[in-house]
Amino acid sequence: MYDAGPSAVDAVRALKELARERPDELELFEGFTDAELDGWAVAVPEEVRGVLREIGGLETEDHEYRFGPRGREVFTDGCWTLGETDFGEGSLIVGVGATGWGPVVAVNPWGAEPDVTVEARDFTAWLAGFAERLADGVVDRPRGTFCVPATSTVALAEGGEGGEGGDGGDGADHELAALVGRGDPLTDLVDLHGLPGYPCAVDWEPYFSTLHNTADTGSSEVQFEIVGDGRALLLRSVVSGDFLGRAVRRHRVPADAARRAVAELRELADNCPGLVVLDAGCADSVVDGWSVPVPEEVRTVLREIGGVAIAGLPALRLLPGAPEHVVDPELHRMLGGDGSYWPLARIAHRHGHALAQIRIDAATGRWGYVVSVPGDGESLRRYPQLTLLAESLPDLLLTLARLARRAAAGPDFAARMARDTRWLFPDTGEPWPRPAPVGEWAGSADPLLAAATELPDGTHAADLRAVPIPSDLCFYRAAGWPYAARLERLHFAAAGRLAAAVPMPARAPVVG
Repeated sequence: MYDAGPSAVDAVRALKELARERPDELELFEGFTDAELDGWAVAVPEEVRGVLREIGGLETEDHEYRFGPRGREVFTDGCWTLGETDFGEGSLIVGVGATGWGPVVAVNPWGAEPDVTVEARDFTAWLAGFAERLADGVVDRPRGTFCVPATSTVALAEGGEGGEGGDGGDGADHELAALVGRGDPLTDLVDLHGLPGYPCAVDWEPYFSTLHNTADTGSSEVQFEIVGDGRALLLRSVVSGDFLGRAVRRHRVPADAARRAVAELRELADNCPGLVVLDAGCADSVVDGWSVPVPEEVRTVLREIGGVAIAGLPALRLLPGAPEHVVDPELHRMLGGDGSYWPLARIAHRHGHALAQIRIDAATGRWGYVVSVPGDGESLRRYPQLTLLAESLPDLLLTLARLARRAAAGPDFAARMARDTRWLFPDTGEPWPRPAPVGEWAGSADPLLAAATELPDGTHAADLRAVPIPSDLCFYRAAGWPYAARLERLHFAAAGRLAAAVPMPARAPVVG
């Protein structure tokens, strides 16, 4: 039915006949003049004009569709929203690229079974199919006869598992890679070319979950956009007020990230004097005297750079002894004490501050994930939380260098940098991984998760290996975290790959 490719004349004739036969079931809206069509922000091909001159939309007992902008409505994100589906829970959209209108896609991201279905290859085919279903008395929306998977935009940008970051591996679709740019861990792409048939379902689900209540449940949404003149559909999960529901594909950290970070920061310092300032590094003989072992990838940075000051950001002090690194003794204890972390920066936010730090694996001496933790011990005790900033120090420096290059291309460098790095402070709007009671991992085949089950009862933890960067880990928002509980300590395993909050033991009731 949807592959037949009927003409505009056929589709219009069928609908007008139905409207005459069943006036109580179908109303057709007035069409548009050529002058109106010429004034639209998108090109309207002749095949589509053949419909729109005659019909401006339609309404049945169950559906209402508008075929062009009315009033204040405009064309946005490479598509036009024809109407709503499933009682307002979803949207029916059509691509409005310069070469034609299509395909037509129904996007319903809510509920237990999210649904994305490419209903027709173009607007005219969809309209004819709608008329055919209406004539047959079929009210339900078409379900996918065929199916295709959605793809991570990060995987596309990096050329798949085998390619080097950004270079594109063998077999990579360079047209799609160009459409997604660097990619985004919370955005998937649906290739709308070469589908096996119509209607075609998409194997996809949003990255957030509404199954685990939080304090602010229900603010997440899915933003969708048709790009490349109908070539692809982008589905972006905006996780807000809900926990993450599934693992993401993160950007790959280059094997030579430390060397690249040094080179990029030096270039920025040369090109942006006063906006990017680097402190001198130190010799290996100095580093050898530190209280913690320092791996080679970190030494590669420290030999050249001892600090990074970027306008709009708190200064990163990579060498010990900076006043910003002074930590309250009780906070120091809750963070694991000497040898478990390396302070980087003091981050002010409103009336509070946080401590950015690199987590160190005491068993191996590995320097791992970079996290930001509230710098006030009492705040951390009452509201245990942290933000994952980077997989490593070189990863963080590469991120800041990338943002600085973008800020340098426009006005007000410092303001742009401050706006683009709000995530340096915990709980400022990034996705929330779900903290789980460690007992849920009993019997896990994953050694890291299995080891966490040995932590005290009441401990909540999150596996940070497959979450976006940045992410906000708010233990106190977990349903199982007691409201009156206070934090005893934070526990980081495998240099920060797993983070856990251990609550203070409950006080025994007073007898007598």
